[in-house]
Amino acid sequence: MTFPLLTFLGLLPLIGAAVLVLPVKEAGRAIGFTFALGTLAVVAAVVPLYLAGVELAVSIPWIPAFGATWALNLDGMGLAMVAMTATLVPVVMVAEWHIPERQGRWTGQAFFGLILFLEGLALLVFMAGDLLLFYLLFEATLIPMYFLIGGFGTGNRSKAAIKFLLFGLAGGLIMLVPVIGSGVIAAQELGAPTLALDALTGVLSGGNWGKALFICFLVAFILKAPMVPVHTWLPTAAESGTPGSTALMVGILDKLGTFGMIKICLMLFPNESRWAAPVMIALALVSIIYGALAAIGSKNLLRLVAYTSISHFGFMVLGIFTFTSVGIGGTMFYMLNHGFSTGALLLVLGFLISRRGSALVDDYGGVQKVAPVLSGALLLAGLTGLALPGMATFVSEFEVLAGAWSAFDIPWPAAIAALGTVLAAVYILLMYQRTMTGSVTEKVEQTVTADLTLRERIIGFGLSILLLVLGIFPQLILNFITPTAEGVTEVMSTHTGVWTIDDELQGDQIVTIYDDGTVVATPAKDQEAK
Repeated sequence: MTFPLLTFLGLLPLIGAAVLVLPVKEAGRAIGFTFALGTLAVVAAVVPLYLAGVELAVSIPWIPAFGATWALNLDGMGLAMVAMTATLVPVVMVAEWHIPERQGRWTGQAFFGLILFLEGLALLVFMAGDLLLFYLLFEATLIPMYFLIGGFGTGNRSKAAIKFLLFGLAGGLIMLVPVIGSGVIAAQELGAPTLALDALTGVLSGGNWGKALFICFLVAFILKAPMVPVHTWLPTAAESGTPGSTALMVGILDKLGTFGMIKICLMLFPNESRWAAPVMIALALVSIIYGALAAIGSKNLLRLVAYTSISHFGFMVLGIFTFTSVGIGGTMFYMLNHGFSTGALLLVLGFLISRRGSALVDDYGGVQKVAPVLSGALLLAGLTGLALPGMATFVSEFEVLAGAWSAFDIPWPAAIAALGTVLAAVYILLMYQRTMTGSVTEKVEQTVTADLTLRERIIGFGLSILLLVLGIFPQLILNFITPTAEGVTEVMSTHTGVWTIDDELQGDQIVTIYDDGTVVATPAKDQEAK
C-alpha cells in the first residue's frame, strides 16, 4: 500500500489545530507556524509527483449504505487551490503574529489554531472526490471562520459573525437536498449506491430532477462566492474581521463557490449549466459593475476590498459560463491570483490600520510622506488588484475576456466586463490617492510614526512579487491548469444535449425532442419494453 500522501496533507494542519488546544502557552504561535510550514512542504512534494503522473488518489469505503467513500484526488484546478491555500496561510500567520488578545481565551494560540483548522478543511474540500465528503467539509469550514470573525474581529463582530454563519448555513441546507437526491438517482441509474464524483458524471444531468438538483447546488455556490444579490454578508464580515482572517475568507473560502461551480455544476450537470448560462452571465456582469461602483464609493478600506472581490468573482463566474477552455482556464488561474492579490492588499492595509487605528478612508492623507515603504507596498498590491499588464492577474483577466469574446455571437458580455477593468483602475487609484498622497494630516503625523518593519516588508512585497513572477512566467501554472479546463469542456460537449425536453405520441411512435434539437422516433412497443 502506498503512503496516503493526500490524506496526510489534509490531516496535518488539523493535527496542528488539535495540538494547539493544549496549554502550550507562549509556544503556541511557533507551533502553529511550524505546522503551516510543514503543510507547505508537503504541497511542495506533491507538485512534482503530480506533474510526473504519479497516482496520488485515495479511495477507501466509508459509508457503504450510501456509497460514500473517503476519496481524495487532484486535478490541475485542485492543485492550484491547494498550493495557494498552503502558501497563503503561513503568510497570514506572520502578518498577524502580534494580533491583540481579547478576554483571556481569544489568544494568539487560539487564532493560529483556528487558522490551521480552516486550512485543513479547505485543503480536503479542494481534494474531495466524493459528493458527501465534499458537502460535509464545505459546511465545516464555517466553524473556524465564525470564531475568527466573532472572537478576533472589531466593531460589531458578533453580528457580522452571525450574518456570515446564517448565509453559510442557508447555502448548506439548500445543498443537502441535491446531495441526497444525487445518491438516490445514482442508485437507480447505476444499480448500486455511489457518491463518487467520477461515477456521477453523465448520470444526474437530464430532465426536471436534474434541473432541481442543479439549481440547489448553484444557489449554494452563488451564496458562497458571493454574487449579487446575495453578497451582503461579505462586506459586513470583511469590515469586522481582522485583515488576516478576511484575507483567508476572501482568498480561500469564497473560492469554494467558484470551485464548486466547475467541479459540481459543469461536470455533473452540463445540460443544466447551459440552460442557466444566460442568467449566470447576467449576474456575473451585474456583480462586476456593481462591485466596482460600490468599491469606488466605499468609505471603509476593508469594505472597499470586499466590494472589489465581488467584482472579481463576477469575472470568474463569467469565465466559467463561457464553456470554453480559455475562459474556464482563465477562471482557474484567476482564483489563484485573486487569493494572492487580495491577500497582499488586505495585509498591507492591516499594517496601515494598525498604525492609524482606523479603517476609514477619510482618516488618512499624506501617508507616503511619513511611511514611503508602506505606501510603495500598498501601490504594488493595488496594481495587482487592477490587473496591470505584467502581473498574473492581467493574464487571467485577459483569458476570461478572450473566452467571453469568442463564446458568444454578440460580444457585448465581454465589452461590459471590460468596463469593469477600467473601474478597477478607478477604485484602486482613488483609494491610493485619498490615503497616501496630499498633505500629511495631523492625526496621520501623530499615529503613523514608523514605516514597515522587516517582517512587514517581506509580507507586504512578497505576494505582489510572486504575482509579478507568475505574470512573466504564467506557464508555471497554466501547464497543469489548461488540461483540466480542456477536460471540463470535453465533458460539456460529450454530455450536453442528451436529456429529454418532450415526449409526444404520434401514431404508433413516441417522438422524443432533445435539448440540442435532435428528434428521435421510437416505436411505442419498444419504448414500453425498455
